[in-house]
Amino acid sequence: MLNFPLDAASTLPADGYAGSLAGRVWRPGIGPSVVAIRAAGVFDVTAAFPTMSDLAGQDNPAQALASVAGEVIGDLEAILANTPEDARDLAKPWLLAPTDLQVLKAAGVTFAVSMLERVIEERARGNPDAAAAIRSEVTRLVGDDLGKLKPGSDAAMTLKEVLIAQGAWSQYLEVGIGPDAEIFTKAPTLSAVGTLSDAGLHPKSTWNNPEPEVVLIVSADGRITGATLGNDVNLRDFEGRSALLLSKAKDNNASCAIGPFIRFFDASFSLDDVRATDVALTVEGLDQFRLDGSSSISKISRDPTDLVAQTVNANHQYPDGFALFMGTMFAPTQDRDDPGKGFTHKSGDLVTIAAPKLGRLVNRMQTSDACAPWTFGVGALMRNLAGRGLLRG
Repeated sequence: MLNFPLDAASTLPADGYAGSLAGRVWRPGIGPSVVAIRAAGVFDVTAAFPTMSDLAGQDNPAQALASVAGEVIGDLEAILANTPEDARDLAKPWLLAPTDLQVLKAAGVTFAVSMLERVIEERARGNPDAAAAIRSEVTRLVGDDLGKLKPGSDAAMTLKEVLIAQGAWSQYLEVGIGPDAEIFTKAPTLSAVGTLSDAGLHPKSTWNNPEPEVVLIVSADGRITGATLGNDVNLRDFEGRSALLLSKAKDNNASCAIGPFIRFFDASFSLDDVRATDVALTVEGLDQFRLDGSSSISKISRDPTDLVAQTVNANHQYPDGFALFMGTMFAPTQDRDDPGKGFTHKSGDLVTIAAPKLGRLVNRMQTSDACAPWTFGVGALMRNLAGRGLLRG
């Protein structure tokens, strides 16, 4: 079994505690708690902000977090060390995913490279053996540099007409270069797993991959107030068979990983930093396989503000805010076993998603039925907060 990195330096952003960092911790005998991650320790601020949704919806979350002293509950390294389930002392606190009541949304096909891979999935019908030949054909027809093509523009619509005439049009190209972004619900509220937890793959999937992404934290009124990292785990065989299987490809037990912390916008971190973020991915297997890749948000086809505007508007509201996966340009194609078979996960893979200003999200891949079942939902959270006297009008 590969070991999780449990030191603070392997989790925090490159500038350490310089930013406004917030997370969630399970406190034994108490329950889920919103915490501030500071150089002096991990501080419980739940008395001021019963949920992360409350904190993220403040006019200035970073300022609001800094204004609360909180109760120190330990140092970060001790809590990290107690987070992996197979080494956990249930009498000590451990990290949770940093989101709670926010709806878990995702944007798909927002990068040219991943768009081409989705077209390949569709045309290969979930068969990895056919992918290489189709990849070559699609690249010949469409090219591999659509990053400068603005979705919905006249040029994009002209390209659409050409591809339709050649019989190469796809539903993935429709959302990739058409006016309407693909926005879907990734997973139920409160179901995400955090860093150092097992992440889930449907046991019937034989072709799947990680999707390293930046996740925007958005308030009920549509303000982007911070960001974190996410793994939008994807089953390429399920989605490739039919787009109508998207929910089964995306939403399984433990298939949504978010963390390690939310970094709220302040003088040290802004939306422009998000736009310039480079996201690194490493997959390490028990079979000594290693995959490295990267994804640059600067190459995204749709601006973060456009994705948010297409998510929350007069037609759709989120009273508790939402967390929005922005999509990934990294679709791994490196052969793992037999030539031409491409990449797919194996149980025990250690997946690290990292960005300089957001830290590292690390998860071990297992089949969803082998991951801890999700049992603490919205009703349990409300009963817990009510029992602690933290619900107020």
